[in-house]
Amino acid sequence: MADIVSPEQRSDMMSEIKGKDTKPEMILRTGLHKLGFRYRLHDRGLPGKPDMVFPRYRAVVFVNGCFWHGHDCHLFKWSSTRADFWIQKINRNKELDKINVAKLEELEWRIGIVWECSLKGKYQLNSEELMVICAQWLQSDLPYLEIGGQC
Repeated sequence: MADIVSPEQRSDMMSEIKGKDTKPEMILRTGLHKLGFRYRLHDRGLPGKPDMVFPRYRAVVFVNGCFWHGHDCHLFKWSSTRADFWIQKINRNKELDKINVAKLEELEWRIGIVWECSLKGKYQLNSEELMVICAQWLQSDLPYLEIGGQC
């Protein structure tokens, strides 16, 4: 199916997509802050520049967009326009995610991944429930947390 907007319009639209301070990230940041958790944002000194860094708990949290990171959920659909480009781009993002997680594990950081579908869409979790899950994980010794939407 052909794109319904011009290449220039599509380029403008894509350039507006934020990599930081996204709505799902802000929901999680606000909720955890209300529960008393303090964190640093986008630490360039750590692999992958995690969205939130909790030094006290030796934990990092990534809030991943389902499209950009190729999550297997209802929010992800392969683009039919420029398919080769998008397949390569998203697969590269997934590979970088694996590399960054491995580096963080080597540095003995605990890793949390919260998927966009857990915060929006038809299978989203209750935000209070999501905050409790994250808070319990932060206060635990569990090395890894991954939260996606309910299917």
